[in-house]
Amino acid sequence: MPDVHHRYATVQGQRLFYREAGPLDGPAVVLLHGYPTSSHMFRHLIPHLADRYHVIAPDHLGFGLSDAPSADEFDYTFDALADLTAGLLDQLGVPRYAVYVQDYGAPIAWRLALRDRDALTAIVTQNGNAYDEGFVPEFWQPIWAYHAEQNAETEAPVREALTEEAIRWQYVSGVPDASLVSPDTWRHDHRYISRPGNDEVQLKLFLDYATNPPMYPALHEYLRDTQVPVLAVWGENDPIFGPDGARAFARDVDDAEIHLLDGGHFLLESKFDEAAKLIHDFLDKHR
Repeated sequence: MPDVHHRYATVQGQRLFYREAGPLDGPAVVLLHGYPTSSHMFRHLIPHLADRYHVIAPDHLGFGLSDAPSADEFDYTFDALADLTAGLLDQLGVPRYAVYVQDYGAPIAWRLALRDRDALTAIVTQNGNAYDEGFVPEFWQPIWAYHAEQNAETEAPVREALTEEAIRWQYVSGVPDASLVSPDTWRHDHRYISRPGNDEVQLKLFLDYATNPPMYPALHEYLRDTQVPVLAVWGENDPIFGPDGARAFARDVDDAEIHLLDGGHFLLESKFDEAAKLIHDFLDKHR
């Protein structure tokens, strides 16, 4: 099994943790995690891809083992997280790469793509949304209400997302056999999300999510113009980003591969073998 290195880099004065594996001269694959997890979600995928790919999986600022300055000390936005990701890749000498996105990783990657249209060699999106059709209204209504007005009433349901039970729900909802999902996953995430002051960090990012849908038309134009290869490998029972979000990629990318698997938001926890083979085969095809 390939060695996986656990490293830190200082980018714009912030200490970022990242996992790295595989040949340094191999095609680069960057794995971008979502809320509320970290590069820990890729602990099995990294060695699977590192047989021939240079794999890099950072923890976003405020998540996992990366620094987590308070919301007063750092302006947490998706623009800022994209800046840090770009800075890390620049330090590592990685100008072109395939990207795997999930949840929050998607709007970070979309910003990177729109800033440098030649950077992305391929996109793997695992419940990483890019279309209005992907939003499941039942989940998003409280967040949209918080976007519209910030007060104690609208903040309360958003804060519920920070609880261990809500994080557990993200992991097991839509999974046919929830016993396949280790409780270590949501307890690991909850531990880091619960650091003092991190609640305000997460509220800031929930609020800034409002900046992502207005970016979609420019992203769709980018996809149509570049025809960058896209694999959507999606948990079709995800209660956050539904399967229509996966199907929509085929509108803009002629040869987009769409695979809906019987799983939820964190597909790698219950359908790893099936998803990993699709990802590896796709990257091999477009390396």
